[in-house]
Amino acid sequence: MASSVLRNLMRFSSSRNTSTRSFSLVASQISNHTAKWMQDTSKKSPMELINEVPPIKVEGRIVACEGDTNPALGHPIEFICLDLPEPAVCKYCGLRYVQYHHH
Repeated sequence: MASSVLRNLMRFSSSRNTSTRSFSLVASQISNHTAKWMQDTSKKSPMELINEVPPIKVEGRIVACEGDTNPALGHPIEFICLDLPEPAVCKYCGLRYVQYHHH
């Protein structure tokens, strides 16, 4: 992902006649940021943290995931179908949902 961001920035810079020196700074900041949280084994990665959240039980067949109760902190609404027996995963935040059958 970082390489595609850098590629797009460089493409944009060539069309605007700006120096590529500033983009090398951006590239180093992106790689340093990513390396920092990947090498620190005392902290969990975002993927590990979201996997610790148990699947959310829902009574209906369709769930609308917003990522957070505060719209400013969430993501675009994704409507998820829960017809399959395994938990369905939100493509934005990774929350898992499962249909709760109460008979």
